Amino acid sequence: MNRRITRRTFLTATALASAPMILPSRVLGRGGVISPSEKINVAIIGLGSRGNDHLNMSLGETETQVVAVCDVTRGHAEAAAKKVDDKYGAKGCTAFQDFRELLARPDIEAVFIAAPENWHALISIAAMKAGKDVYCEKALSLTVAEGRAVCDAVRRYGRVFQAGTQQRSDPRFRFACELARNGYLGKLKTVTVAVPSGRRELHLKPGAVPEGLDYDLWLGPAQFKPYRENLCNYNWYFLTDYCAGWIQSWGVHHMDIGLWGAPAMTASTLDVEGTADFLTTGDADVSFGWKVKLTTPDGLVMNFYDDGSSPFGHGVRFEGENGWAHVDRGRLFSEPASLLSTILKPGDEHLYRSKNHHGNFLECIRTRRDPCAAVEFCHAATTATLVADIATRTGRKLTWDWKKENFVNDETANRMLSRSMRSPWRV
Repeated sequence: MNRRITRRTFLTATALASAPMILPSRVLGRGGVISPSEKINVAIIGLGSRGNDHLNMSLGETETQVVAVCDVTRGHAEAAAKKVDDKYGAKGCTAFQDFRELLARPDIEAVFIAAPENWHALISIAAMKAGKDVYCEKALSLTVAEGRAVCDAVRRYGRVFQAGTQQRSDPRFRFACELARNGYLGKLKTVTVAVPSGRRELHLKPGAVPEGLDYDLWLGPAQFKPYRENLCNYNWYFLTDYCAGWIQSWGVHHMDIGLWGAPAMTASTLDVEGTADFLTTGDADVSFGWKVKLTTPDGLVMNFYDDGSSPFGHGVRFEGENGWAHVDRGRLFSEPASLLSTILKPGDEHLYRSKNHHGNFLECIRTRRDPCAAVEFCHAATTATLVADIATRTGRKLTWDWKKENFVNDETANRMLSRSMRSPWRV
């Protein structure tokens, strides 16, 4: 019997998120050390800055073995494979340029995906279909339709899926949400979400494809356009062929926290209206300087800004009748300040506790429990940012239906929920 099956059959693939996190005793060696034969074989797909972060974290884990790496630039993959082999002191990590060849390896159990966002849904679904568990960077997808396809694949194939919305593993963000959800702020009135817009004017000149880059594979499902200098390094964030911009790519982080602390925002419908700046010169075609208002039927308001437009600056602020709590990556503060001394009662809602995002993913591979950033949460946050972006582009008030995942009586806006992919790519 292979190692994957013997380790995993102690729990079914349908274990509920509330199930206790139990490790079978035979997984652990003396003193709780993972035996070499029980390490989880992992691979990294996409070796830009975030992919290298995942590589470094995986090399620092005691219960993982990095067995493969992949990047459309061959030199990046080869350099990463050498780094792995140097770390382990033996050759054993394979470098791939095409993720499909990597996913065909039966010994790989989990993948970390850090490709551009137009690839997230395609690679995630292909990996799960191949029997791999997935940690995928945010945003979940480039469109709402792609995000729904990822959610369906997670459940269809019974895989563990951790989204890269790592703030769910930060106790400050979790506690702010617990204060809001348990009524310690009084009746919740307003949620403010503000993130950077990354505003920049791009002027990308035509150029030769760099040596070692498979440009056609880098483009993947995006329509073909001739290569332009400095396209594949960071600037793709501001071109809608590959990303919806920071309204989505950065926005999903704090939007996820806003929705975590205010679940009523995703209960039924939302009225959505707003404005944004669209540059009239240069190549960037994403939104900047957005100001969007999302309102529930009961009057709960979420204001979604770039941080230059927000009255409170960067972060997430929950405001209730009796006080407010504001959280960002560096701090948590409140009014009154005594709210930070609150001790949750046994009967309060205690949110999922994760101390380490990577570690939570690995733990859930063993237990088959849903991780803290389960796929549906990231889909909701990604959807909310895309809905906000679409509202700024149409220039009119829209109504979003969460159950149907479309706009009410607005076919123009609904056509923006999906996009065609370049052949042969399909989700």
